[in-house]
Amino acid sequence: MTTSAVSNLEFTITGMTCASCAARLEKALNKLNGVTATVNFALERASVAVPAGYNPQLVVDEVAKAGYTAALPQPQTEPADNDRELASLRSRLITAIVLATPVIAMAMIPVLQFRNWQWASLALAAPVVVWAGRPFHAAAWANLRHGAATMDTLVSIGTLSAFLWSLYALFFGTAGHPHLHHGFTLTVAPGDGTGNIYLEVAAGVTLFVLAGRYFEQRSKRRAGAALRALLELGAKDVAVLRRDMLRPDGPGVELRIPVEQLNVGDEFVVRPGEKIATDGVVVSGSSAVDASMLTGESMPIEVGEGDVVTGATVNAGGRLVVRATRVGGDTQLAQMAKLVEAAQSGKAKVQRLADRVSGVFVPIVIAIAVATLVAWLVAGFPVAAAFTAAVAVLIIACPCALGLATPTALLVGTGRAAQLGVLIKGPEVLESTRKVDTIVLDKTGTVTTGRMTLVDVIAAPDTDRAALLRYAGALEDSSEHPVAQAISKAAGAELGPLPAPEGFMNIEGKGVQGVVDGHAVVVGRESLLAEWSVYLTPALSKAKLRAESEGKTAVAVGWDGSARGILVIADTVKPTSAEAIRQFKRLGLTPVLLTGDNEIVADRIAGELRIAHVIAEVMPADKVAVVQRLQSDGKVVAMVGDGVNDAAALATADLGIAMGTGTDVAIEAADLTLVRGDLRAAVDAIRLSRKTLATIKTNLFWAFGYNVAAIPLAALGLLNPMLAGAAMAFSSVFVVGNSLRLRSFTSTNRLGDMG
Repeated sequence: MTTSAVSNLEFTITGMTCASCAARLEKALNKLNGVTATVNFALERASVAVPAGYNPQLVVDEVAKAGYTAALPQPQTEPADNDRELASLRSRLITAIVLATPVIAMAMIPVLQFRNWQWASLALAAPVVVWAGRPFHAAAWANLRHGAATMDTLVSIGTLSAFLWSLYALFFGTAGHPHLHHGFTLTVAPGDGTGNIYLEVAAGVTLFVLAGRYFEQRSKRRAGAALRALLELGAKDVAVLRRDMLRPDGPGVELRIPVEQLNVGDEFVVRPGEKIATDGVVVSGSSAVDASMLTGESMPIEVGEGDVVTGATVNAGGRLVVRATRVGGDTQLAQMAKLVEAAQSGKAKVQRLADRVSGVFVPIVIAIAVATLVAWLVAGFPVAAAFTAAVAVLIIACPCALGLATPTALLVGTGRAAQLGVLIKGPEVLESTRKVDTIVLDKTGTVTTGRMTLVDVIAAPDTDRAALLRYAGALEDSSEHPVAQAISKAAGAELGPLPAPEGFMNIEGKGVQGVVDGHAVVVGRESLLAEWSVYLTPALSKAKLRAESEGKTAVAVGWDGSARGILVIADTVKPTSAEAIRQFKRLGLTPVLLTGDNEIVADRIAGELRIAHVIAEVMPADKVAVVQRLQSDGKVVAMVGDGVNDAAALATADLGIAMGTGTDVAIEAADLTLVRGDLRAAVDAIRLSRKTLATIKTNLFWAFGYNVAAIPLAALGLLNPMLAGAAMAFSSVFVVGNSLRLRSFTSTNRLGDMG
């Protein structure tokens, strides 16, 4: 089979319950001849490179052999399929809550133990263990076939052991007696195991673990939403120009069509405020285009005839006619979607803590159970007594608290985070915060406001500052250019209502002119003033050069034949950013400023914030490369951003943090979202995530610890149902109580100094 030509196939995978499933499936696929595969648990997708002519069915068969299901994705039905699977999990959870609650209550509260209560418990517990717990049993069986053990294995062995032993005790032992009573005695003494039932253990563990799995699955479902949000950013329809058959030499007729029907070579009209439908070249007209979402540049880009424009950017100025050069999957927006998908697929697979612990714990428990059985038989005890002790080991090894350990801490931690303005996407995110040592910060909209703001007004010695602002503001108020709007907004806020200009004229790419209060005013580039024989004084020229050397925009103003002043416009640093940078450093993180802006602007912002590492003039694909380069240097990278241009980098970083004031794409691609546009919330996000992870680890330690302590009692045949129930209840109460401590987490903004 030749491998000179390679085809890339995408398969939708169902049946994976944890990251270790994805790792095992990936290993199995890569054993196929000529196949290279990457399996993503979050996206439930396998990217498979196969030789040309390779039969996809071979991949599907291999996936089925591994215990999962593969199909070539069908975008139209995939969301419905996802919803159906989640709905199935929700149905199992609701059933488990309704049926398992009375089973647990009857076992733990003796006063509820009416005549033949154990048979009622059996009727309620059976559907919970068999049907509601089926996903765990199916996953455990798949794991067993591949010689692996996860939390599913532990849950399945424990619940089935408890359930099957209870069946044996009810039908063949003495537990079926109408007057069976589980008292409060916690004494440990050898007894007849066939008089004990453990239905509450089987039903309770299934319920708690199922609840944790449901909430985790629900957050995982949103992982692919970044791509949908990204593609929805583009224009939905477009005003395409069609030649009039009656007037073939005329300007053409505008026809609104869906953007999907646009072809390469078509000419279309973009009015002020509209999105550019696709990548193309300007045929006529000139304007300022806001491309910050793609490039990160805070300043709008001036475009005219012959200039290249990008789809989904916004026309902020005049009318443009554009000829389409790329459509559909070839556009820059579509390429960015592919970048995000590739980044999400390649993201480090974080296996659940419970799975890793279970991988060691399960074989040990099974070994102890087998050793117990053999030891009792060798010691000459009856077979029934030996099996009683062995099964008791398996039962006590399945702690209810294990199912509560992660979801309760996550529930309390994410709830507290939401109060502080931080949204945590899922439990796997928390592990990513543990070793982060470098935090990459997008400039525009993250550490800065992302908006043009008037930062300085420099008047000539013989000019009144208020008059300078009034005349310039009145004239710019009639312009749609972002820089003009920054000037008019500042003037209006400081001086109140502005006069209406007369004879207003917009000179494309240069500035504006008109008459204000009887004065002929011109505002714009120095070259525009020169056309009116108005020249800057040495002092004003020096002020202009100084502003531009700092990466700011300087606008010249003149009237009545004289230069009157300079207005300085810039993207300003948010008031809270400097404090956030100081707090990052206290957490041991190295801040890196990353921006599409030029080096002059980047250095000015970095100097203001005391950030030593600056990387400027980077495009979206370059941002991914920067993050990957830091990772290859051994850094564990967190990335904070807010724009479409940051989405792929957010997905690539070990920890992606999105500003909630930014685009949906960035938010969906990130692991954490800051509801406010305050960078200090990122400090809280990292601190709280680390504390929540520590709480989960403590919970897991005690969840296993309480039950491990009882294993010797079970092995010696000294375990009774109430002792097992008490251990289960006590460990669960501890786990919940420990998780509730997260509610006391305090924001550093209130603490003032972290020390």
